[in-house]
Amino acid sequence: MNHAHIRGIIPPLVTPFRADGSIDEQAHRAEVRFMLERASVHGIAVCGSTGEGHTLSTEETRNIVAWTAEELRGRIPLIAGIIADSTQATIDRARAVADLGVAALQVTPVHYVFRPDDDSMVRHFASIADRTGIPVIIYNVIPWSYLLPPLLVRILRDAPGVIGVKQSASDMKALADLLLLSEEAGIRDRVRILSAVDALLYPSFRLGSDGAVAAILSAVPEASVALWEATRSNVGDAVSLDLHKKLLRLWNAIDAHNLPANVRVAMRAQGREGGLPRPPMPPASEAQTARILTAMQPFGRN
Repeated sequence: MNHAHIRGIIPPLVTPFRADGSIDEQAHRAEVRFMLERASVHGIAVCGSTGEGHTLSTEETRNIVAWTAEELRGRIPLIAGIIADSTQATIDRARAVADLGVAALQVTPVHYVFRPDDDSMVRHFASIADRTGIPVIIYNVIPWSYLLPPLLVRILRDAPGVIGVKQSASDMKALADLLLLSEEAGIRDRVRILSAVDALLYPSFRLGSDGAVAAILSAVPEASVALWEATRSNVGDAVSLDLHKKLLRLWNAIDAHNLPANVRVAMRAQGREGGLPRPPMPPASEAQTARILTAMQPFGRN
């Protein structure tokens, strides 16, 4: 099956929590509309790390996916994040959104300290795809459950419903190897290799990644779309490199353990409301806010 429609700039949205811990539906819907109508992104991901998906209940996950689907009306792909610690828990949550028209699930390896062996990891992702009937993109981000490129290619080759990888953890070498090994395995044309190496999206695109799902895209989606388009056109490297430097300065300002909170600062600088992070994640500090606002100046601010 060809999943070429999953490509380009796919921002992973923050979840707009209120002070009482509830989710602001209208703020979420407004952000989806902004991404679709003004930023012209190519897809949207929800309930991932930037969306603090590890804090969400199954009911909250379903609500967020449903609200997003209602706003998108199938115009661009919707990817639903699933962060869970067992095969069955992942399947249960995936089935809760199965009727909402998601293009794929974005599934992390288990977060807990015990890492499954490679054979168990293959069975984990294959079972999720097989038992839900929804295409699966592996979100390769968990340091103690990290999947090296040969294992990722094995899963992509042997589990038909696993259709891609979102390569994160700041590992550009892994992204390059994944692109090369999937080509050598003869599966490159039927899988999606997406970059979440926020600091290095420019070389990610030049290497041939199919796009990105990364926090920096949610902070400045319009600039991210411009970078994607510049790297795929004949405008020359000067434009791409200039955008890369601006994005890198912003990434250096927002990259921290409270990254979703810092993304919200960049959003507010553009008049977009992202709510609050969910405790115990702290909001951006005064020092963080000052650095982010300085780095946002080249992108324009309210």
